[in-house]
Amino acid sequence: MKFRLFIILVLLSSVASAQLNINHYIRVGQTRISTANYVGAIENFNIVIKFKPQLPEPYFLRGLAKHQLDDYRGAIADYDKAIEIKPYYPDAYMNRGLAHLSLHEYANAIADYDKALELSPRNAAIYNNRGIAKISMKDVDGAIADYDAALEANPNFVNAYINRSNANIVKGDLTEAIRDLNKAIIIRPHFASAYLLRGLARFEMNDFASALRDFDQTIKLDPQNAYAYNNRGIVKQRLEDFQGAIMDYDLALQLDPTMPNAYFNRGIAKEVLGLPGFEEDYRIAAKLDPKLDVKRRPTEEEYYAQLQKQQQQQQQQQQQGGQSQTQSQNQNQGQAQTQSQAQGQGQALAQNTQQQKANDQEKDDDQKAKDEQAEKDRRRFRLSLADTRELPNYEEDVEDGRIQNKNVIIELQPIFRIASFSENSVNYERLQYYNLALEELNKYNNYSPQMTITNHETADFADSFKNNILYFNEKIKTNESSENYLSRGIFKFLTNQYNDAIEDFNKSLKLDSKNLIAFYSRANCRIKMVEILEAVPDLSQDMTISIGADSPNNQTVKKENLNDYKEILADYERCIKINPAFPFVYYNKAYVLCKLDKYDEAMSNLDKAIELQPDFAEAYFNRGLTKIYLDDVEGGAMDLSKAGELGIEDAYNIIKRYCN
Repeated sequence: MKFRLFIILVLLSSVASAQLNINHYIRVGQTRISTANYVGAIENFNIVIKFKPQLPEPYFLRGLAKHQLDDYRGAIADYDKAIEIKPYYPDAYMNRGLAHLSLHEYANAIADYDKALELSPRNAAIYNNRGIAKISMKDVDGAIADYDAALEANPNFVNAYINRSNANIVKGDLTEAIRDLNKAIIIRPHFASAYLLRGLARFEMNDFASALRDFDQTIKLDPQNAYAYNNRGIVKQRLEDFQGAIMDYDLALQLDPTMPNAYFNRGIAKEVLGLPGFEEDYRIAAKLDPKLDVKRRPTEEEYYAQLQKQQQQQQQQQQQGGQSQTQSQNQNQGQAQTQSQAQGQGQALAQNTQQQKANDQEKDDDQKAKDEQAEKDRRRFRLSLADTRELPNYEEDVEDGRIQNKNVIIELQPIFRIASFSENSVNYERLQYYNLALEELNKYNNYSPQMTITNHETADFADSFKNNILYFNEKIKTNESSENYLSRGIFKFLTNQYNDAIEDFNKSLKLDSKNLIAFYSRANCRIKMVEILEAVPDLSQDMTISIGADSPNNQTVKKENLNDYKEILADYERCIKINPAFPFVYYNKAYVLCKLDKYDEAMSNLDKAIELQPDFAEAYFNRGLTKIYLDDVEGGAMDLSKAGELGIEDAYNIIKRYCN
């Protein structure tokens, strides 16, 4: 009996320990959020969600971490899950509203804030945020009422003073706006935004000297504020200091190259001074904002001619109205048409009206399509301008943990290939995926060396790979098996001996025509060879290049025999026939199809890869990029969010630049 009791106690102790570990992961995740290690926090909450998916807190906290990385859609998905589990969760509603607000989904934001206020009616922050959403929807009075409520709940709430002043500026009550800004500055003297807005209000009141002082103070407190430089440039331009204005516009555009007003105003200043480049500034401004297109602005003579034409049209309409009234009076005197004539004309009129509606609808659809395409073009143009900034080097650490601000190169994640790593290697777990398709080869090699699959760089392991080639040279002398040729070919591929590797893969397949890994590795080797040749600047000359400096025969390959992806795709198709459940072949095939501009086919292959391997981070990443390229920004953002959640940090930079 005592023995049984002891077993029960041990079991209970183990359960308590497991529960304690879950709490530990949550606490560590919260600590990582507080120390701005948002990626590390997400890793912790992933573990908690895996073992305790019924808890709302890890979803909410993971949403907070994604929110800080500007992954608003991913944050919303996590807030959704937290609210689904725990419907009475005011913080989740409030933060989801903030994420909707960041995506300019104002109606959704207001609905979330309404629900949050039902659960937490004295929360000043919720009133303040709902006010921001309302003013974004042009409901200025509603916004002011919310800011009033926020200040009633918290009289020292600086953000509410700032936002109420902004609403009053929009409303035209500049005196009240300045009064609120003065209060905000008294409470928080080093708040740059307060000086920026007060400068705007004073500028509107033509108090240029005071406005200039406020913008100077804004820049002193926040040197990275592009709006402050732009606004100070406007004040200088009004004071006819055009050279000083141009310098401020230059600084503003260096910080934010997508500001249309800065280009437009700089163009004006350059034109006044007779400096070159003003036409280019006007062109960029018009491309960013069609309302700033100087070519579309009528001259004074055109304006008055258009005004006169409108007046003439109004007079004609009035005259037509008088004629129609006379006709109705005549009809009342007995000059009405017969019923059949009226019906015939009525039918014709109905047909004409129906045709006119169809034509109008077609015009509306065409215009909508043009507008959507124009907005897509403007978004891509803004992104191309944003890429011209001197951002921090990718290798530099981001001090605040917001890794979305790193400067990354936008490109597909590379293909997966077979490799081998020591279990003592740094980042051993992150370098590879495990897959059953390799088990037969690993069993044959008695797990020495152990093969794995990865898309990470392997150059640091070159010496080990060369030793493995020597090892399999000896094995092949005694046993020319398909597996031995395959293994030696893999290591030759990893040491850039591509022609020798292809030869070994061919020998392996000759001995075993259904060797999945041999077909897969041969295709991967050919991709690498094609990519090397594509990197050569001039492909028009009849020449050969050396492929693989480590090759004993210093082999050469003609370019025209390589620059063709048909053989690669054929090998991948053979892999799929042998094993349709091998996810990495679909991934690699999609990579090739993207290079061939066959994006829809690539998407279907990435779908299959993710279906077979649900935690396939790289497949989510590449599918996200492909969707964005196809203008499915929403779908691309969600895939990139998943890729970031699974550990690919570059995804957050792309979400920020292309999706928000």
